[in-house]
Amino acid sequence: MSRDETNKFGLFSWEFVRRHGLHLFGTTPTWLLLDIAFYTQNLFQKDVFNTIGWIPVAKTMNAVQEVYKIGRAQTLIALLSTVPGYRFTVAFIDVVGRFAIHLIDILRKSDSQKKYFC
Repeated sequence: MSRDETNKFGLFSWEFVRRHGLHLFGTTPTWLLLDIAFYTQNLFQKDVFNTIGWIPVAKTMNAVQEVYKIGRAQTLIALLSTVPGYRFTVAFIDVVGRFAIHLIDILRKSDSQKKYFC
């Protein structure tokens, strides 16, 4: 296996920034905003679960009961959405393509966030 002589530059070099800096600059804020929208969902899940009637009001439970009921609701969501999504990806990644699956995931996440923020 031969090494490509044109790629003899370090990760923290100006040549790397010249070749890939624009891609990194475009990707980083996008992932940051997606992570903020997706992971802050955990902060508000207790309120959403309370609103839809999955758990009772926090005043009626102690801390251990609240953690158990929120954990149970999150497990149900994971079993019904996340696990099948991973199985779909493993089964169809070479058929559908990585870009299409990634796009489907981003659109699905952004669509699910609309109900919380709009």
